[in-house]
Amino acid sequence: MLSGRPMQNVLVMRPAVRRAFERAVRQDVEPALDGRPGPERDALLTRLERSFTELYEPFLALYGGHPRFEPELRALLGAVVAADGARPAQLHRLDHEREITPDWHEREHALGYVAYVDRFAGTLPALRERLAHLHDLGVSYLHLMPLLRARPEPNDGGYAVADYGAVEPALGTMDDLRALAADLRTAGIALCVDVVLNHTAREHAWAQAALGGDPDALAFYRTYPDRTEPDAYERTLRDVFPATAPGNFTWVPELGRWVWTTFNPWQWDLDYANPAVLRAMAEVMLALANQGVDVLRLDAVPFLWKRLGTSCQNQPEVHDVVQCLRAAFRIAAPAVAFKAEAIVAPRELVAYLGAGRHEGKECDLAYHNSLMVLLWSSLASTKVTLMTHALRSMPAAPPGTSWVTYVRCHDDIGWAIADEDAAAVGEDGALHRRFLVDFYAGRFPGSFARGAPFQEDAAGDARTSGTAASLAGLEDALARGDEAAVDLAVRRLLLLYGVAFSFGGLPLVYMGDELGLLNEREWAGDPAHAGDNRWMHRPTMDWDAAARRHEPGTVEARLWAGLVRLAHARRGTRAMHAAARTEVFATGNEHVLGLWRRRAGHGVLVLANFAATPQRVHATVPELHGFAATGGELVAEDRRLELEGDELVLEPYALAWLREGRRA
Repeated sequence: MLSGRPMQNVLVMRPAVRRAFERAVRQDVEPALDGRPGPERDALLTRLERSFTELYEPFLALYGGHPRFEPELRALLGAVVAADGARPAQLHRLDHEREITPDWHEREHALGYVAYVDRFAGTLPALRERLAHLHDLGVSYLHLMPLLRARPEPNDGGYAVADYGAVEPALGTMDDLRALAADLRTAGIALCVDVVLNHTAREHAWAQAALGGDPDALAFYRTYPDRTEPDAYERTLRDVFPATAPGNFTWVPELGRWVWTTFNPWQWDLDYANPAVLRAMAEVMLALANQGVDVLRLDAVPFLWKRLGTSCQNQPEVHDVVQCLRAAFRIAAPAVAFKAEAIVAPRELVAYLGAGRHEGKECDLAYHNSLMVLLWSSLASTKVTLMTHALRSMPAAPPGTSWVTYVRCHDDIGWAIADEDAAAVGEDGALHRRFLVDFYAGRFPGSFARGAPFQEDAAGDARTSGTAASLAGLEDALARGDEAAVDLAVRRLLLLYGVAFSFGGLPLVYMGDELGLLNEREWAGDPAHAGDNRWMHRPTMDWDAAARRHEPGTVEARLWAGLVRLAHARRGTRAMHAAARTEVFATGNEHVLGLWRRRAGHGVLVLANFAATPQRVHATVPELHGFAATGGELVAEDRRLELEGDELVLEPYALAWLREGRRA
């Protein structure tokens, strides 16, 4: 018993952990709670007891031998208690609500939207005036691309943060961010903001202090006096931007040292082997949570821990770091969810949702990068064999977590198709990846795409840039004035989004895809962007096009209506909850993807035709999975799927849902 409060024994702690907990409460927590009302004190102490093991054990594993283990643990607990005390009352109420309904981001009504503030509306106050657009689409989650103050351009699209505690001045202020967050809460929309974990800009106060000779600040970064260690590390590292930023280390004359710079010379990697870094980042993240942010996107999280002789990605310690941060939030801001930006091999991805001893203790959401890549792969090849095999091979998301499913994002498409998956279906992985680069650059005969290679090397290996509409053929069709080709391009876009909406988890719409925005024509005219063709798929929102979404017969109206219909269908389908059981299956037609989802006695079977010609699936295929083959909804169109004889016929690029338990 501490201060007359009976301990809750929510979790049985190991004796050593229990002693550490009781010592922390006596020394650090209770003194900081003097003056707080009794219910607030008890609520914090209960959450602390419930999550202390999850915080303490990975912190001990990471830093138990570090000379600053004890003071940094105490400082971390102090930061957690202070953040809880500074948290506004309405956010405390939200904490309580989401502890009761922790699946708020898994539900079938969940729909996300991704936008740059400046390109969508100009500023944060102006964005508040555009919320009707999101409401009409059915959005319940808004991810705003990097908006914290970055170094002057070039700044990696805002991912070179100079101040985690300030908004980019051209966009507004932190007061504006709080006001937007409040408006979004009222509208039932969660706010997601990026927090860059792996690195800061060299203009950040920590880096500037290091440049000024502060040894404690210098210890926040990975630096070396000569090339001995950098050269040893380089043997197993890959270049993220080989064409524009080769190598992973930068000589900084002011320091007289080599600085680890995974991404760009002006993005300095933090050293998470120093416990002060984890504690400082926890303070940064908790402060953002208290502005009203609902989801923190953990940028570049696989890179946090360095180990000689490895790729320095996905090291086991990364998961201890994330678990520590997650536990800090479960104590001080339990309403906030974590989203992992982990663009890694499929079999490594699920670990960021918590696996093994970390299950239920890391991120709530993770990007399903593999699904996105496989969608574009199948669209180019017209075949779903590789997608079916690869998706069936992936582990399921752990309970209480969900995938973020998407068609496009701000980044390039890296063709992360494993050689073993390709070989399993009779493909050569390297040749298929090269085919995709050429197809989406418009270099392959018969290609409908107008994209561009990103970071292409001498061997032709590259990633791909381009908006979803331009990659799907809309730009080419409009340029040729070919109405039939325009129709097919619209169908392709709705097919891709239809699968993303059907797969489960939280589907995202990238800004402008609901209107079919094409590649930005003038992206290279900005000197700060001229060397980075990813800016072609970051166009400015076209509000004239948005006005045409209600004009029948326009491309904008077809795409808008199709996405709204998909969102409506999801909301009315309980099997679209992220917790539903999912199975991808072979349909007997190499052009048609099949998957089904079931939850609580409700089911839906999805058929998706990736060919430009009608395709047939025998009626026994859905029947084998318990669904009556009597037709169903063409979800993105207000039409029906018809049964002809003993076969279901899918029109070009059609997506169909067959619901279980009732005749279609």
